[in-house]
Amino acid sequence: MSDPARVTRDADLRGRNTFGVAARAPFLFEVADATRLPETLDRPELAGRTPLIIGGGSNLLFASDPAVPVLALTGREIITIDEGDERVRVRADAGVEWHAFVMHTLALGLGGLENLALIPGTVGASPIQNIGAYGVEVRELVDSVEAFEPATGTLHRLDRDACAFAYRDSLFKQAPERFIVTAVEFSLSRAPVLRLDYAGLRDELYANGCTAPTARGVADAVIAIRRRKLPDPSVLGNAGSFFKNPIVPAALAEALAAEYPTLPMFRGNGPDTRKLSAAWLIDSQGWKGHRDGDAGVAPSHALVLVNHGDASGSQLLDLARRIADSVRQRYGVALEPEPRVIGAKW
Repeated sequence: MSDPARVTRDADLRGRNTFGVAARAPFLFEVADATRLPETLDRPELAGRTPLIIGGGSNLLFASDPAVPVLALTGREIITIDEGDERVRVRADAGVEWHAFVMHTLALGLGGLENLALIPGTVGASPIQNIGAYGVEVRELVDSVEAFEPATGTLHRLDRDACAFAYRDSLFKQAPERFIVTAVEFSLSRAPVLRLDYAGLRDELYANGCTAPTARGVADAVIAIRRRKLPDPSVLGNAGSFFKNPIVPAALAEALAAEYPTLPMFRGNGPDTRKLSAAWLIDSQGWKGHRDGDAGVAPSHALVLVNHGDASGSQLLDLARRIADSVRQRYGVALEPEPRVIGAKW
C-alpha cells in the first residue's frame, strides 16, 4: 500500500500562508485520503504530538515557527449527496478551495453561498472560523461537518447545532487540537432567497444594470466589491480582515453613539449587545495606510494588515497590538484578531 501522506522535512511555509511571512515546520504531512489519517498520526515523526492543521493559510499568522509538525488535507472531491425538490446537499472534501467550491455550486444552479464568494481558504477551514461576508455566515448553509478526533480515533458527523457556531467562532476553533475537519456538507437551494441588504451590495447590482438579480449575479457583485476593497494576497500579503467587529454591551454602544454619531453599529448576539464596526474604530485613529517597514495597513481598508514584502509575523503582530491598544484607550473597546496566531499569545 502506498504511503498515506506526502512528507516534507524542514518545510518552508512562506507559500502556505497568505501573509507570505517566513516560517518553517519540522515536518509537513499532506494527506489526500482522510480515511488514512490514523496511519499518518501514528508515524514516529509525530511521536504523540498533535500537528498544526492548515488549509489555505488565509487565517494564520506565524509569529514564529511552529514547534510541531504541520498537516494539510489535500482531498478535493465534491459530490451531491441528496437532491430534494428545492434543497440539495453537497459534500466537499476539506482540501477543496473555497471560492472554487462557491462557483461550482452556482454552476449547478444552487444558491446560498453567493455572498461568500472570493473568500480565500479551503472548505475545511470555513466552519472552523464560521466565515462570513455581506450579511451571510457559513453556519446558515452548513448541514453537517465530518471531523476526525485523534484522541479516540473516531470520525464524527456533527450536525449544525453540535458545531456550536457563533460569530467567527465554532466548536472546532474553541478546541483546535480536538478535531481535524475532513469534509463539510452544505444544504443549498434551487430557489435561494437573495440577501442584498448589506451596505453597497444592492448599489453594486444596480450600477451594473441588474434589476432582477440572480445568485450568480450577487456573487459577481461581491467579487467586484472585494477586488476593489481588498488587496490580492498573491500581490500584497494579507489575511483579509484582521480584526473581528467587537460585540459590546448595549449601554456602552449607546454611550459611544451619543459621542460619535457616525460610528456604525448593528444588533449583537442578543438584545443587550451591539456589534460595532472595527474598521471605523481603526480608521478614526488614523491607521489606514500606515506602514512600519514592510508591516502595514492597507490603504483601501483599515481592517486589513499587509506584508509589503519581508515583514515577519512578529512585526505584523506588534502592529496589530498597537492598533488594538489605540482603540481600547480611545473608546474602551477591545479588538480581537480573526486569524489564529501561531507562536505567540494575543
